[in-house]
Formats: sequence, C-alpha cells, structure tokens
Amino acid sequence: MLAFKLAMRNLLGAGLRTWLNVIVLSFSFIIIIWTKGLLEGWDRQAKNDMIRWEVAGGQYWHHDYDPYDPFTLSDSHGPVPQELSARLTDTSVIPVLITQGTIYPQGRMHSVIIKGIPPEQKVVELPTAKLTADEGEIPAIIGKAMAISTGLKEGDYVTLRWRDRNGTFDATEIRITSVFETTVPTVDAGQVWIPLEDLRKMMLLPGEATILITAVGFGDAPVINEWIFKDQKILLSDIEKIIKAKSSAGVIIWGIMLLMAMLAVFDTQVLSIFRRQKEIGTYVALGMTRGQVVGLFTLEGAMNSVLAALVGAVYGVPLLLLQAARGVKIPLSSSDFGISMAEKLYPVYSLTLIAGTVAIVFLVTTIVSYWPSRKIAKMNPTEALRGRIQ
Repeated sequence: MLAFKLAMRNLLGAGLRTWLNVIVLSFSFIIIIWTKGLLEGWDRQAKNDMIRWEVAGGQYWHHDYDPYDPFTLSDSHGPVPQELSARLTDTSVIPVLITQGTIYPQGRMHSVIIKGIPPEQKVVELPTAKLTADEGEIPAIIGKAMAISTGLKEGDYVTLRWRDRNGTFDATEIRITSVFETTVPTVDAGQVWIPLEDLRKMMLLPGEATILITAVGFGDAPVINEWIFKDQKILLSDIEKIIKAKSSAGVIIWGIMLLMAMLAVFDTQVLSIFRRQKEIGTYVALGMTRGQVVGLFTLEGAMNSVLAALVGAVYGVPLLLLQAARGVKIPLSSSDFGISMAEKLYPVYSLTLIAGTVAIVFLVTTIVSYWPSRKIAKMNPTEALRGRIQ
C-alpha cells in the first residue's frame, strides 16, 4: 500500500509528463479496441448475411459440382434424392439447378451463371417472389452489381443463350422483373436467377438439381449417395480466412501504436531514474531494499496504463458506442473485393476484447517500466545521495 501511495504521488507530481504518457497510452487502448471490434463486427455481419442469402442451414452438392471450375457445370446435376423428397413439400429443402450461359445486353456478350430456383422458396432471402411474368415469358432477377455491369434494369428484355444436356445451343428472351441489392457478391456478380422449372425445361433436365439448400434448423443431414453435404462451417470458411488475414495485418497497426506508447514510457522511466538519484539514495538509506525501490519505479510506470484506461474510458466509451450504433461507412468500391461487405460495418466490442486489450497493454507497460528500473539495483546508495551514479 505504501508503494502504491508513493507511486501515485510521484506520478501526479510529475505533472504534464505523466499526462502526456497517459494520453498516448489511451490512444493505443482506443485504436486497438476499435480495430479489433471493427473486424469482429465485419466477421459477424458477413457470416449472418451469407447465411441469410446463400448458405442457410447448409447445402448438399452434387458430387461433380465445383463452384471454382465452370467446366464441371455441364455434368454436375442429378435427380433430387428420395431421402429429401418429403422435405421439398414443406420447403425446408430447395433445389437449385446451375448452368453456364450468355446474355447480350445492348448487343454485347456477357457470360453468366444461370441459376434456377423455386419462386415460392422461403429458405434464403433472395426475392424469388418477383419471378413472375406473363404467360410465355421467362422472368429473371439479378443483383445490383450485375445490373450495373450489364446496364440492365427492371423491365428490360435481354437475349439468353445456353446449352442443354445434349450440348445443343438454344436461346430465348428473358425479362428482368426485379433488381435486388445484397452484400453477398456470390449471389449477385455474373448471375441470373430464373424459375427452376423453366430452367429444367430449357436444359431438358426434369426433376434434377445441382445443389440442395437446407433451411436453418434442418437438423441432422442424412448421408446420401452422390450428394455431399456442406455445413455452415465449411461454406463460411472462406470468409473466416479473409477475416484472419485482415486480423494479421491489423497486428502491424497495433504494434506501431504500442511501440509509440511504450517508447514514451521507457524514455520517461530513464529520465526519471537519472533525475531522481538523490531520491533513490534516500529510499535506500531509509531502509528500503534495492528490490523494493525497483518495484516502486516499476509500479509507477505500470500505473500509467491504469490511468490511461480511465482516461480512455472517458472519451472512448461514448465514441465507440456511437460507432457501434451508427456503424462505420465503407466506400462503395469495397464491393470490388468480391467478399461479403456491407456499406456500413457495425463494430462489436466484447468484454473479452476490452479486458484482453487492457491486460496486454498493462503487461507490456510493466515490462517496459521494469527494464530501465533494473539499473537502480546497481546504484551505490552513497553516490546516489550525492546525485551521482557509479
């Protein structure tokens, strides 16, 4: 307790030097927490959006299907398995048929992925209810990014060409009945969604599908021959890898901020020991051991992080809560990355994040404070009382 009182008295007595260190340390606290919270919020938001728009409860893939190899699309389809046929009626499983195609907006050729989906489905948030058109027409919906790249808008007609199961090319006109907006590019970029039965007729593939999307809460997925089940963890692994890569890059920012703060504390400790030699000698002469004096100066340095946490809380808590409520606006060009990212990201500040940041900064500050304080153990009390170091 005595050491704590002496440390606080010395810190507050140092005046401006102490408060400069505290302010720099508080900046480190806030920036580290804000950066980590932003990445954690992006991670949670991206996963939730992908689950709502694409992943749902998981997907069965035809064993030949590879989303990264378009050449597999001509063979990656098969009849909907009997084990899931009952689930089709209660719409807890929706079949999706996928194939390659080409559209010709304004006379230009644009390669697309054609996806057939039941208009009545409720498993994903795609506005498939808009897949309605007059008799004899084929309705289609596209995403905003797709509309921008092709120049298409709601109500436009465009020629669509595809190849059926026999390898024969065919073409027809489709009408864009809706342009939806989403943060998930994997259901938007280069894709045209049309009614499943229309695509089955076009492809000469009655009752077949490429993937089967299961609803959230589907339960245990049965093992089915020629169909591979991909759960949420597998389907979200790509976004998790991206978030981890961004987190690794964020370590550089945190390191720079910590280095600046620790350099200030280190310089202060060195200067303090140099200028307070008589005080150190007096402590030893009064009966304090060298270890106790070293502990006192180390405690003084560590108390900087405690004061910084308190000061940071004064201006940091309102600022971080405001950003968590209103979000951080991201430039629209961020959608070019091809990953799930909304126009606004909402940071998430967990208790673990805050406590972990405070603990790390406190530990590093203590170590940096102890390092120069070791010199006190080598001082001669008599010479220290004279203001000289041996």
